Amino acid sequence: MAERMKPMGMDRALSSKDSGGATSITDSTARLKHTSMQRTLSRTGSLHQDKRMGAKYDPQAEAEVRHWFKQLLNEDIGEGSMTVEKNLKDGILLIKLLQKLYEGTPNKPAACDKIKLKFNTSQAPFKQMENIELFLKGANAYGVPDNSLFQTVDLYEGRNMAMVIATILQVGTEAQRYNFNGPTCGSKPVEKHQVEFSYEQLKQSHGVIGLQSGTNKFATQKGMRIGAVRHIADIRADDLSQDGQNHIGLQAGSNQFASQKGMTGFGAVRHISDIRADQYDKESNAHISLQSGTNKFDSQKGMRGGFGAVRHISDIRADQYSDDSKSHISLQSGTNQFASQKGMTGFGAVRHIADIRADDLDREAAAEVSL
Repeated sequence: MAERMKPMGMDRALSSKDSGGATSITDSTARLKHTSMQRTLSRTGSLHQDKRMGAKYDPQAEAEVRHWFKQLLNEDIGEGSMTVEKNLKDGILLIKLLQKLYEGTPNKPAACDKIKLKFNTSQAPFKQMENIELFLKGANAYGVPDNSLFQTVDLYEGRNMAMVIATILQVGTEAQRYNFNGPTCGSKPVEKHQVEFSYEQLKQSHGVIGLQSGTNKFATQKGMRIGAVRHIADIRADDLSQDGQNHIGLQAGSNQFASQKGMTGFGAVRHISDIRADQYDKESNAHISLQSGTNKFDSQKGMRGGFGAVRHISDIRADQYSDDSKSHISLQSGTNQFASQKGMTGFGAVRHIADIRADDLDREAAAEVSL
């Protein structure tokens, strides 16, 4: 009875409070484990991303950018992606670079006049990110396309330093395009080359067949005019000999050799052999060829009557068959000419396995089971 009693009053409140406290501790522990796992996965993912970005980082491009900063600003941005990130993170050197380019480019784009390049020296993170944003706007106004600009976090958080280097090189390319009066970097700019052809130049192509359709500009088309017949060989059609009209070419089955001897023209019968049909010997009607099973050798000896007669497997004549062999069973069917068939008198009789006659069996042995 005492075990079934439920806590009442203050005891019940205390017990419920204790159980609730245990539950809350368990929940908080689970949340901590989940948060720790998420941080671990996030850290692992960022490490993999850093490895991928590091594989794209080009030390030679970095050396070119470092040399350019040294020439223009007399500043060393360091060596290695982490050092470059640390020195460019506040955006001050980047804005100084654009200021130098704006000053040394007399024919810079008109959009550059609307950009006020003034950096902030504060160490606050959002102020440093504003400096990076200002550099990106100034580079875009200078001619760098949007798809060639890096993101602010690519530099400030060091996510993609390869893109940061590529953007600076693109700024150097635009400096070459607008004839900057100082040292530059990056690849040479691509200039648009537009060609305008006159009507006479365009008309000259009217008599030319393109390579895709079979050109008429090479030796195999020599003398060909549009619409004329194209000959496979160099033989002219008017040089064709009339004697060749009775000849069948090798490709179609020539009539110039022994197998075609006697053929007089197109449409005539082509004989397989050289024997003429009117020279056929009538006596050969009773002969069976080798292909059909000839009747000219020993296996057909005695056969008469021509086609349709019985063909014997052996050379024994059917009329020479002996009547004594009727009671013999051949070896192929199980012969009755040896000891195991002794005593057999005719077809249908019992065949004993042993030579003991069934009528000699002892009756007393019928009740015994053999070993």
